[in-house]
Amino acid sequence: MSKRALLEVIALGPNDAVAAQAGGADRLELVADMAADGLTPSLTTFAQVREAVNIPVRVMLRAADGFAAGDVAALCTQAAALRAAGAEEFVLGFLTPDGRPDLTAVRAVAAAIDGCRWTFHRALDHAADRDALRKELAGLPGDVRPDTYLTAGSAQGVDAGLETLVAEQARTEAGEAGYEPRILVGGGLTLGHLPRLRAAGLDAFHIGGAARPAGWSAPVEAAAVRQWRDALDAVRDGVGV
Repeated sequence: MSKRALLEVIALGPNDAVAAQAGGADRLELVADMAADGLTPSLTTFAQVREAVNIPVRVMLRAADGFAAGDVAALCTQAAALRAAGAEEFVLGFLTPDGRPDLTAVRAVAAAIDGCRWTFHRALDHAADRDALRKELAGLPGDVRPDTYLTAGSAQGVDAGLETLVAEQARTEAGEAGYEPRILVGGGLTLGHLPRLRAAGLDAFHIGGAARPAGWSAPVEAAAVRQWRDALDAVRDGVGV
């Protein structure tokens, strides 16, 4: 029997956070402005969410749509302020115009969060060479490396990236350099993908729109999150989806 999978849900504020936790989410990714695919939330929003729930919260550090870091100094200031306000986990990821990891920006922002755990988000799926990106980040000092990669395996989503995810999980399980961080599957993820992914050993999953059946303008629904929690537990126990 495989271990219980982690379920992370995107939250935009305290109401989303409460519903996600009630539905069985293990962790939140806290963002602002999903029209821009998720930006850094305000200190006020973070404080409200942290007060409302007792599950871990990973806070997005991203200034604008796209994968350019932008004003790194300003982003570091935001990161340090969130850290001082009690944030303990983060999400970030920056690419250069040619699709390589922006190691200068990553190093600076990761240093600003003072050794906290963090996810390198789906910038990985838009990199010119995802294997090279992983290995370049693995060369960073230990206290600024990510512990997780959020990925669909492809910029086109999990349908297109399924075999990449399975192959990368095998490299993670083998302890290959650059593949030590946990894979968090997200981006076009459906319930139908779960049996194949779980059978391959993948054990962390990320949902956003799937937790909001009425669309991104609607709040997270606890029942929708519960459907995913139950499906993951059923796959673990050999029942299927």
